[in-house]
Amino acid sequence: MKVAVIYTSTTLELIEMINDQLNSKFDGKDLVIKSYQDPSILQEVIDNGHPTHGSARRLMDMYEQAIKDGADILLNVCSSVGDIAKLAKPLYEKTGVKFVRIDEEMAMEAVRTGKRIGIIATLPTALEPTKRLVQDCADLLGKKINIVDALAEGAFGLDQEQFKKMLIDTGAKVKDKVDALVFAQGSMSYAEEDVSKALGVPVFSSIKYGIAEVKKAADSLE
Repeated sequence: MKVAVIYTSTTLELIEMINDQLNSKFDGKDLVIKSYQDPSILQEVIDNGHPTHGSARRLMDMYEQAIKDGADILLNVCSSVGDIAKLAKPLYEKTGVKFVRIDEEMAMEAVRTGKRIGIIATLPTALEPTKRLVQDCADLLGKKINIVDALAEGAFGLDQEQFKKMLIDTGAKVKDKVDALVFAQGSMSYAEEDVSKALGVPVFSSIKYGIAEVKKAADSLE
């Protein structure tokens, strides 16, 4: 089974976290993981406040290259390009390629948990697509929800301890207004337990949910 993990900008730590969880979930079964990244995509999205035609094209080029390389499953990691991934998913699945948005099942589970959903992001470009994803999930479940923004400005690029502290401080401002908190970016996943413990509310991060969806997709292909 060949899984293509599609990043925009990433870190070695995030790649290792996702690869480790994929290998653990597949538990020794034949698995080939290949990572693709293009940091210029995220930078262009940040500079413009949304995906541009050029950044969308380069993202699609990565999807296409992964398929040419033999990928059975595409795993889209970057939430800032979530709107492009939403459009791409049904198209690729029509061609027989499984497409997983790493944050989709996380959003579904958060909506199942409560009606007041807080979304923590370090970038506005990740916040807005995640809000739309959570609302899409609520619409699919026929549930009315209230979404609360929680932008951790300045957290992007901090070391892990400073990063966790800023997430806790940001979450503390909205914790009394929400039933659950959603982390908009996969790179925030390592802080999930600490933030939830500090704030006393459920916190949802995407990686474990996305990996589980990859395994389901793989099982459906066997």
